[in-house]
Amino acid sequence: MMRSAIVIGASKGIGAELVSLLAQDPSIQVHALARKIESENKWEAYKNVQVHNFDLQSENLTAELQSILSNISTVDYVINNAGYLVNKPFLELSREEILDSYNVNVLGVMSALQLLIPKMLPMGGHVVNISSMGAFQGTVKFAGLSTYSSSKAALTNLTEMLAEEFKNTSLKFNCLCLGAVQTEMLAKAFPGYLAPVTAPEMAEYIVDFTLKQWKWMNGKIIPVSLSTP
Repeated sequence: MMRSAIVIGASKGIGAELVSLLAQDPSIQVHALARKIESENKWEAYKNVQVHNFDLQSENLTAELQSILSNISTVDYVINNAGYLVNKPFLELSREEILDSYNVNVLGVMSALQLLIPKMLPMGGHVVNISSMGAFQGTVKFAGLSTYSSSKAALTNLTEMLAEEFKNTSLKFNCLCLGAVQTEMLAKAFPGYLAPVTAPEMAEYIVDFTLKQWKWMNGKIIPVSLSTP
């Protein structure tokens, strides 16, 4: 039976690698969602990949996602990989920057899941939210990342809440809090820092976790980190 996987935040970095890895399994129909797909041609060779323009900040988010889902009967896996980072002192943050961070990192995810979960309930499935070690309780925090880390912390709590609310179904919700991975976002947060993990390496772990580990856990917030700057 053909399974369906949705990757939100698939334009580059870890997200693009996730799509490439999932596409290697012909039994999975992969839907790559992103505000701007820069490497669309990268997946042209895969008949099981569909690319969709989708903006978590859009005022028309619901209509856009409903249109995408209109031709998808059921969804088995969702990876919420999108992230919006502002590196700026707290007192200098504009309201727009704060809202943009929360819209992408948690509010847009909530709106998307309200449409995706009904597509998953009939057969069950696994939602994996990608958060940050900066959102993991008790870890070291870094100046300038208050809006990013706090919004990603909201995503970790949302994971626990959804696991509780749907605990009597076949849906599973888990959250991975990533440490340093060599991406453009890391370079923006920590200029000049060289991470010990590449985007392809982290994507390999996330795909394995998404496809296999949902059988053993639900509502877990899991740190995945060799290093935090």
